[in-house]
Amino acid sequence: MNHPPPVPAVPSGHPDRLRWNAKYEAAPRPSFKAHPAAARALAVPPPDGPVLDLACGPSGCALLAAGSGREVTAVDVSETALDLLGEEAGRRGRRDLITLVHADLAVWTPPPRAFALVVCTGFWDRRVFGPAAEAVMDGGLLAWEAFTSDARRERPSLPAEWCLLPGEPATHLPGPFVVLDQRNVPDEPGAPRRRLLARRGGSG
Repeated sequence: MNHPPPVPAVPSGHPDRLRWNAKYEAAPRPSFKAHPAAARALAVPPPDGPVLDLACGPSGCALLAAGSGREVTAVDVSETALDLLGEEAGRRGRRDLITLVHADLAVWTPPPRAFALVVCTGFWDRRVFGPAAEAVMDGGLLAWEAFTSDARRERPSLPAEWCLLPGEPATHLPGPFVVLDQRNVPDEPGAPRRRLLARRGGSG
């Protein structure tokens, strides 16, 4: 299995850790349904190799990838979400394929060129996107979805830095990547989002 780099401990008072733990503790049991962006990327499919699921939550993507025999590294700031994912993976007999990483993505960096697919849905941080793209192996896929700036019309409390500007995230891709698809998905519940699917070409 792919081994992630050393993981800095998430402080016990980290606001994102506290917020997301509280959310998952109060929520009904998750459905573990794979996000459409992840399901489409896995159906392309990526080349042989492991999957990295960033800001995974109780991820259906990780379970779908593991269900096809792929090794998965699932990273989240919430240990409650990771516990839920780990329990479900165990129930499905896939726990040995999923490495759970409790980390703050602002300080944890994935190894470069290590993953056949890097996927992230519902999260945006420009500082995280670059290292995430660098983690994609040659021929591999990057799948990303996040709120657009238009989402703040419906959710004014949403911080602007959590939202994609026009053209993002494709405008931040390094040269070796080819955009397979980038589209707005206003039909997603909650607020407008944008979805990217891109492939890393050659050794670039």
